[in-house]
Amino acid sequence: MFEFNEDGSLKLPDKVIKDQKDKEYRMKKGKCLLVTKEVISYTAPKRCVLHLKLSDAITDNQFVANVYKYCNENSETPFKIIKINENEFNVEIGTSFRRCSECMKLINRFKGFLYGNLIEEKGSCTYEDIIRKQDFCYEDYFD
Repeated sequence: MFEFNEDGSLKLPDKVIKDQKDKEYRMKKGKCLLVTKEVISYTAPKRCVLHLKLSDAITDNQFVANVYKYCNENSETPFKIIKINENEFNVEIGTSFRRCSECMKLINRFKGFLYGNLIEEKGSCTYEDIIRKQDFCYEDYFD
């Protein structure tokens, strides 16, 4: 069922409004990282980019370079980091068969460094983490 505002626009559900306010609060007050995943090229060779935006509470952005360096040394997918300003970075993900899994490793490394305080937006990324979405069923694995 749809609800409309007085001006005729669609009224957003309460959950969406709550999520937006929570995101704004975390980006202003908390030490948080906003990651937006975008696909640059859908044709071969596929390339992606991660847009990283640090919250206002983070004063030292050196951890971004450290996490990037560690992941870049331990992956077969080429990464390239571009510093836009003090609080924004782009990480270009090159082409490889392990591109998506290594991109997720990089995101999870940032999440681990910030103790889970990371906001992940899908953007135009088509990757679905099938393992996390499946419901565990005891009968599927054990007799």
